[in-house]
Amino acid sequence: MFGIHQHWLGLEFKNYVREIGRERFSDVENKSNATPINYSEKDITVIFRRRGGCDLVQSFSDWKGTVASAPDVIGMTFLSIVSLVDDVPGKKHLARAVELYLTYKPPIEELQYFLDFQVPLVWAPAPPGIASHHRKEPVCPSLQFSLMGPKLFISTEQISVGRRPVVGLKLLLEGAKQNRLAIHLQHLVSLPKIFLPHWDSHITIGPPKWQGPEEQDSRWFEPIKWKNFAHVSTAPIEYTETNITDLSGVYIVTGAQLGVWDFGAKSVLHLKLLFSRVPGCTIRRSVWDHSPSSSSIHKADESSSSSSDNAKLLKIIDMTETLKGPQDAPGHWLITGAKLGVEKGRIVVRAKYSLLNY
Repeated sequence: MFGIHQHWLGLEFKNYVREIGRERFSDVENKSNATPINYSEKDITVIFRRRGGCDLVQSFSDWKGTVASAPDVIGMTFLSIVSLVDDVPGKKHLARAVELYLTYKPPIEELQYFLDFQVPLVWAPAPPGIASHHRKEPVCPSLQFSLMGPKLFISTEQISVGRRPVVGLKLLLEGAKQNRLAIHLQHLVSLPKIFLPHWDSHITIGPPKWQGPEEQDSRWFEPIKWKNFAHVSTAPIEYTETNITDLSGVYIVTGAQLGVWDFGAKSVLHLKLLFSRVPGCTIRRSVWDHSPSSSSIHKADESSSSSSDNAKLLKIIDMTETLKGPQDAPGHWLITGAKLGVEKGRIVVRAKYSLLNY
């Protein structure tokens, strides 16, 4: 590349530029009989710039041979890595992985675990179909929050997801009158690859085990509104039993159930969890968390505005989802415990999230 600073225009200048180019880029043999251009006579300043190659080589033809050993960038075009593998099977998976990495930027050492956990999520139990609306309401225990207030019925259905890591929890009002409290679990729809050596279907893990709070341990009983009416057991539910066979693995949550201890007007709502063993793994880190997603808050607001019959119950049930997903570094959290609580007069559920060493 060469730049020219001059004070005159026209055809003469155009021809002069061509002459400079011929002199600069022609071979040495062709230049031996040519008369060098005297730039000072024409009141022109010519500045030559070369990118790459060896600056000590004067001949253009010789200089071209040095560019390969000392190249320099004169222009760039950015291409997606996916565009380079158009005909390779699994291109969509690669594109998804690249998109996830660029969006959440997990640590490189966590990338394999992060990607393994980015599979679709589903809620259990599944949403009821049209036919279920015509079924008879189940007989359920109930809670009373005040003398004249509405009753809150409690679904005691046992929810189990099998060998699928649970990553989210939420409380929900169900039934035709939206007056039956249930707990739902969000889990991965398929088993992450990193789990296969530890939790594949052919691996013996022993029977899952239910654990819950002690019925007589009133230290954890907290009133929802008034001391003479319904309470909640806020005891944290974690797997605490240990024996020789449990030393080579950890227990994670794979099921949940709500229950009621009947003490008359002072009945107590409590939570039980189902734990399944994951052999060959240890817990790296755990944290209690209650991080509702913005979408779940929006849904709760919509339901409160669309129905007035259950407005009083909605005021005492926090139905926001607790979830740790790809946005929560390093992006492969799962639930190893949970507890009910009472915050500002509302029943809430909190989850204990853990990272595993595989």
